[in-house]
Amino acid sequence: MPNQSTTEERISQKLSPGTKEASKTNIVMIVVITAIAIVLIVALALVLTRQSAEAERRNVVVTPDNVEEILADMQEQKVQTGRYEVTMNTTWNFDKGDSSSSNAYVENSTANTNDVYFDIVRSDTGETIFTSPTIPVGSHLESITLDTPLDKGTYDCVLTYHLLDEEGTAVSKLNISLSIVINN
Repeated sequence: MPNQSTTEERISQKLSPGTKEASKTNIVMIVVITAIAIVLIVALALVLTRQSAEAERRNVVVTPDNVEEILADMQEQKVQTGRYEVTMNTTWNFDKGDSSSSNAYVENSTANTNDVYFDIVRSDTGETIFTSPTIPVGSHLESITLDTPLDKGTYDCVLTYHLLDEEGTAVSKLNISLSIVINN
């Protein structure tokens, strides 16, 4: 009498003759799909990492602590047009929020090659509180009055210089931290 398990094997082989081939095909398909998924995940990770690195590099505010590092980075990068030497004070004092500053000073040095204008944005709210006129090379602004009056207090801000080409189009930006102090 034949062994029952041997008989069952033969019957199952007769009922499904391509089972071994089908399972090999399934394994190959799983391996291929897994490889494609891994490649897509790695590609996505590289794209996201590159974008975040570019965004990080683009959103740097110059402070006394990082100025040397920023200058070194700028020297390594290709500059489109011109250069800019910053001549300003980084704490501006105002007697009142709607009065002119007693010490605000911004100069576009004769060592520069581009006209500029700048915006001042509050760090806490993102509100633009001053937009300058264009400052030609060799000119300066002083006795500045904010476009938006502020209450008494100290405000951390970002002053963004916009370097202009010959047609007056902004070609580059430079961010500087600025403190605004309103005394009364």
